[in-house]
Amino acid sequence: MFRDPIVEEVRAIRDQFAARHNYDLDAIVRALKKASEESGRQVVSLPPRSAACEEVGRKAG
Repeated sequence: MFRDPIVEEVRAIRDQFAARHNYDLDAIVRALKKASEESGRQVVSLPPRSAACEEVGRKAG
């Protein structure tokens, strides 16, 4: 099976991050939220798409 070095690198970084937080999901989420808030980037929420739009997209694709 093909081993993608980029995927392996991402998985290693993810594991290191989880290890720093003792694999505690609540601690991981808190750390990610804190980093998101400190980044200063604006979060954009888009309205949900209707089912009709999704059907058209599937037929066209």
